[in-house]
Amino acid sequence: MACAHTAGSRDAGVACPTCQRIDRFKAQGRGQAGSVIVTVFGDGVLPRGGGIWLGSLIGLMAPLGLNERLVRTAVFRLAQDDWLQAVALGRRADYRLTPAGSHRFRQASQQIYASAPPQWDQRWRLITVAGLLAADTRERLRRALFWHGFGELGGDCFVHPSADLASVFDSLAAQGLAQVLPSLLPLIAGNAGLPGSGDDADLVRRAWNLHDLGAAYQGFVQAYTPLLAQWSAQALDPATAFLTRSLLIHDYRRLLLRDPQLPGVLLPPQWAGHEARQLCRQLYALLLPPSEQHLDEHLSLADGQRPQASAWLAQRFGMLESTALGSPLETQGYPSYRADTGSVTSAIRF
Repeated sequence: MACAHTAGSRDAGVACPTCQRIDRFKAQGRGQAGSVIVTVFGDGVLPRGGGIWLGSLIGLMAPLGLNERLVRTAVFRLAQDDWLQAVALGRRADYRLTPAGSHRFRQASQQIYASAPPQWDQRWRLITVAGLLAADTRERLRRALFWHGFGELGGDCFVHPSADLASVFDSLAAQGLAQVLPSLLPLIAGNAGLPGSGDDADLVRRAWNLHDLGAAYQGFVQAYTPLLAQWSAQALDPATAFLTRSLLIHDYRRLLLRDPQLPGVLLPPQWAGHEARQLCRQLYALLLPPSEQHLDEHLSLADGQRPQASAWLAQRFGMLESTALGSPLETQGYPSYRADTGSVTSAIRF
């Protein structure tokens, strides 16, 4: 099960889609170090209690071309931004998500690991700027709401079809925008449907650039379809599974953060986001058992403990509902999973 990336098969002219994706990240990953570390914390560390020894994290990140200095710098900045906090143990330190960081990722997880897009209640969530904001503060607000999937209507109104406004306000406060909240008015509105008036589709066209988002989803599908075919045919080694899983969720998370999750009736035909969701779900199911084996062996705390994954890991992408997804992996020697003991063990299949 050796990966061509480590076995040297590329020298013999063997193309390995997984190797190519890892190499592309290594060529440009320095600027994405903090973002991919957040992904690893939310995707791999959070189900194991949310803490990891810094040395263990450095070891996990090294195969992605992120050296010790880059990881330490990224972790320091994430701590400054209230994503991570250090817990000292002698000369060592564990890092874990702060309450604010955990809240941010759990909120994002509702979109990342959902088995289907959310249902729409045909009401719009609006955030309007009711007070006066300095230009730089307003730009920070605009960028923060953009990464929550909000579209922009004019200069002082932002719109989303289904956002939890209370959670959005909590997140804005966690991002250092608490002083802005008294100037914002959250509203929920529905289309009155008056004869001769505009419709919801008109609002969508003004608020979002679906062409660019759709093209980004198409790029994701093109990038990861060869990996799905490769892993469906034969699983590679656990270390490569962990790297691939981390990059998969890293790339998918960055798309979803700007996706308003519009209802199907307001999306263009053959929306690439639907295909991207199914592709991510299927590939994640194949990668999960071997990547969890890698984390079992290499994720540790400062005191040497190796925390087990929680049972709720099996709920991602609705995989508890489909027990046949992971059956090919059992022939490769990887365990299936069970959620009845408080840890990930064996019986629920991904």
